[in-house]
Amino acid sequence: MSSTWSSQRSIQLLLLLFTFLSVTSFVAASTPTSFCKCTCFSNSTIIPLNPAKSESSSGIDHVLRFYEDDSLSSEIEHTDEYIKRAQKYRSLSCNDCNRKFCLDYELPTCKGAKEEDVYTTCFQRDSRKDEAVVFIFIFATGGLLAWAACKPWIERYVEAARERRSYIPVAEPDR
Repeated sequence: MSSTWSSQRSIQLLLLLFTFLSVTSFVAASTPTSFCKCTCFSNSTIIPLNPAKSESSSGIDHVLRFYEDDSLSSEIEHTDEYIKRAQKYRSLSCNDCNRKFCLDYELPTCKGAKEEDVYTTCFQRDSRKDEAVVFIFIFATGGLLAWAACKPWIERYVEAARERRSYIPVAEPDR
């Protein structure tokens, strides 16, 4: 009985190890996405610095705009211009996120702006690796809490099972 339990336990451990190794290969392959936030006057535009090259969607889909004023009339009218500008830039890093980059990108929000009017910030969105670490931590913590909550009942069940196994009725002698 114990050999069956130990073989099941070793299979479970091997399965857990295989799952962990397969997840780590996916997590290690992902990189965080960098963005450059260009603020001209009171308007901000967020530009992805390293967009995926395999995507076929237009570059304008990746440009996120946040305006401090609530005007909806400032929709982008020159989509083709944005696509051309996005294609001419190589994959950039946070070192490239500067005032000159924002002015050279020819954003409509920066029209007529001088270098003194432009403020830049570079940031990264969390990578899949960060997400995996957080999820593993949450699942591990949840599992430990569930084990702590269920442990008294499991111990009582195991103890009762041991007592049942150790009790072997003695046959009455033939008279």
